Amino acid sequence: MIRYFVSILLLLSTLLSCTSRKENANANNTLSTETILKYAKGFTITRVGHSKLVEVTKPFPGAQTSFKYLLVTKGDEVPVHDANTKIIYVPVSRLVCTSTTHIPLLDYLNESEALVGFPTTDYISSEKMRTLIDQGRVTELGIDKGMDIERMAILKPDITMAYTLSGDFGQFKKIEELGIPVVINAEYLEEHPLGRAEWIKFAAAFFNKEELADSVFDSIENAYLAIREEAAKVSTKPSIMSGVVYGDTWFLPGGKNFAAQLIADAGGKYLWAENPSNGFLELSFESVYEKANQADFWIGVASFKSLSEIKTADKRYTKFKPFQTGQVYTYDARKGAKGGSEFLELGYLRPDVILLDLVKIIHSDLLPAHKLYFHRRLQ
Repeated sequence: MIRYFVSILLLLSTLLSCTSRKENANANNTLSTETILKYAKGFTITRVGHSKLVEVTKPFPGAQTSFKYLLVTKGDEVPVHDANTKIIYVPVSRLVCTSTTHIPLLDYLNESEALVGFPTTDYISSEKMRTLIDQGRVTELGIDKGMDIERMAILKPDITMAYTLSGDFGQFKKIEELGIPVVINAEYLEEHPLGRAEWIKFAAAFFNKEELADSVFDSIENAYLAIREEAAKVSTKPSIMSGVVYGDTWFLPGGKNFAAQLIADAGGKYLWAENPSNGFLELSFESVYEKANQADFWIGVASFKSLSEIKTADKRYTKFKPFQTGQVYTYDARKGAKGGSEFLELGYLRPDVILLDLVKIIHSDLLPAHKLYFHRRLQ
């Protein structure tokens, strides 16, 4: 079984290099009437003649309307559409992204070189992208909410792939006034880890690389399900706590958050699993202590790098059993060349690797040969 999991990782690590030939051979294939989505609930893709209608059904929390993008092959006639649908000519060849989670989508679609601008490029961890940045081929656009829009206009991107936490589109409207369509990627709202990974199909539609995206996703899904199946065989489910205090409030994932799903699939018992929120809970230290002081593991401690650092921040942390037994884990073990978090960049697309880590932590006997990738035990 261990050799099986190792083979999965080797397969996925070579996926980028071995799929390019298949992608080129099938570049002219067409979509079915509707792109099949197994887990993602935040977007749809349907065929409209020779074009594709991409609809982001939940662009931000509490959104009452969807965003629609009609992807028209360059040179083709634009189909009839309503006034609220944006026309985007595909395949795009130049784009600006605003989240590090968009970076792996480009890397795995062999479209890294399409990125021409990004806010605060130091956050990017991808080695391939860092090479392009060092070569001056990706322009620094400043801080996210204060991006240099004039500099962006000079780059002439086909689209800007963005995200938003609310209905405030002030900055996006300014970008679109320059003739640059803004495409909202709402992957972060997906509750299932594989739902977030499936947004590679969303990105692929803009490059006409649907078949490559299907291949990448299927490999990730198969690996994830195999790991989950193995973890389901355990008879015990150790209890898990998470999060840390900011100010006077302890922030931790809700019971429907993708982090809670990962813990469940890894064979753990998340102590707030019954909570209905898919966001983050804001609780008092006292309420967390009452529920979790005897937890078996503490996974996810923000930017803390050691147990002594945690103790210095708040001595009350030392009262928790995981602190006393040394079962405290950070997910920030891997950093990019400029300090960016690889977990926060690559983790959305590779929940299978996160799941491997969690199984290793919670049930180490199942994966004795696996070395933690994103996670690290604090000393």
